[in-house]
Amino acid sequence: MTTFTEQKNAVTHIDGALHENANLRIGIAVGRFNGFLVESLVEGALDALLRHGVLGENITVVRVPGAFELPLTTKRMAVTGNYDAIVVLGAIIRGATPHFDIVASESAKGLSHVALHHDIPVINGILTTENIEQTIERAGTKAGNKGYEAAMTAIEMVSVLKAL
Repeated sequence: MTTFTEQKNAVTHIDGALHENANLRIGIAVGRFNGFLVESLVEGALDALLRHGVLGENITVVRVPGAFELPLTTKRMAVTGNYDAIVVLGAIIRGATPHFDIVASESAKGLSHVALHHDIPVINGILTTENIEQTIERAGTKAGNKGYEAAMTAIEMVSVLKAL
């Protein structure tokens, strides 16, 4: 009779590693709109990548006008085959019109499509917030730096996909 502990030990587990990253090639696509906040996300992402061994020469930052332009840019980056993962950073802050909902939804859909179609981790680090205060919190204060978190997710996802 097999015990639960024996069955549990027989299960295959695949977890992403956060080391041995010198050869990783990471693209960072950045929407400049709300740039005074987004640049904190970029700094956080670069900090995470460099601290975890990704070489600066293997990181490319591409800036575009805003979040709506990020899916196309990310697609172009993906088709080059030059990147193991793409981190996408931006900030969409709700205003008085439905523009927020359209841009947030279409950006997320487009990025998801790129990841699935091109079989590459595309990490959506676009902040979608109700106000500037929430954005500030997520760009390096109370809620941490979501750019840093997005870069860490990219490293882990590359490792998981390689293991699969």
